[in-house]
Amino acid sequence: MIQHLEAYNNDIDDALDMLDPEMFRHAGIFLTGVTGMIVSTVADVLLRWNEAEHLEMKLYFAGRSQERVQARFPAYTAGTDYRYVFYDALLPLPDDLPHIDFLVHGASNADPAHFATEPVETMLANIDGLHRLLWAAKRVKAQRVLYLSSGEVYGNRTSEQPFCERDYGDIDILNPRACYPSAKRAAETLCAAFTQEYGMETVIARPCHIYGPSITASDSRASAQFTRAAARHEDIVLKSDGQTLRSYCYTLDCATAIITLLQKGKCGEAYNIATQKPVTIRQLAEAFAKVSGTELRFENPSDRERKSYNLMHHSVLDVRKLKQLGWQERFSFPMGVTKTMEYFKNTNA
Repeated sequence: MIQHLEAYNNDIDDALDMLDPEMFRHAGIFLTGVTGMIVSTVADVLLRWNEAEHLEMKLYFAGRSQERVQARFPAYTAGTDYRYVFYDALLPLPDDLPHIDFLVHGASNADPAHFATEPVETMLANIDGLHRLLWAAKRVKAQRVLYLSSGEVYGNRTSEQPFCERDYGDIDILNPRACYPSAKRAAETLCAAFTQEYGMETVIARPCHIYGPSITASDSRASAQFTRAAARHEDIVLKSDGQTLRSYCYTLDCATAIITLLQKGKCGEAYNIATQKPVTIRQLAEAFAKVSGTELRFENPSDRERKSYNLMHHSVLDVRKLKQLGWQERFSFPMGVTKTMEYFKNTNA
């Protein structure tokens, strides 16, 4: 878990310079997936903003375990700085929801290792979970719902040009690993359907590969494995040739992009979230090995690991549409890797 050090708060303050705090003054903001990698960082930003700018936001952190939520935000107090709400994406929401202005729905199984073992739950959490949340948003007359989708919705295509928001390739829908991108595609359509049929304000975020100090202990994605190994001063193990080119984004940059979309994103539209310059998986592994003074080793993956691999052979996203809203990345790739290790070394790897 992140230790809320002065340096981390300073980075949040720097990242918030591009955003307008007044839009959220007195607002009620409901976050699901608040102990996950991305939404927990959004929560970090909102907590810090509330504290520094005295915005009097009412923050609702939804999750299955109050203990996990409190452990993730040790510098803040449940009931004072935020209100905990029990939430399971596979169960109905509470009937007594308070007034909410903005909802960020990020509760989803995003760990590739679980896609092979829990494909049914992965699909239902994305589709049924969003369905229930949209009805709840309609009931409390929320201003806007932001759905956290994924760059995996693009699938595969022959061109290696960066994916713009209207570019779609093929997904093998009979491959169980497709449970994740297929569910994300269906959920995005559900957002569009609610916008058309019920006038619901929805906006969709499509993050690329996110890395940073808010990784969880159970995250099996390559960037998370590299981070934990580097923090333990162990060799970085790469189980491919590492030549796949990907868009990566540091967690705080991703969080400010999501807040930008809450404030400025066009209703019914989707936006890529990524930094401008893509890198290969090998370059990512080499960067973590360099900053931790360890070695990079190659191993063959197991059959089970192969089943969890991303189906996209090329996952570089075009971020011009997001940048047109005024968002800018603040953390370069080398800076992001260095800061990840600085913060993560203060936690249990």
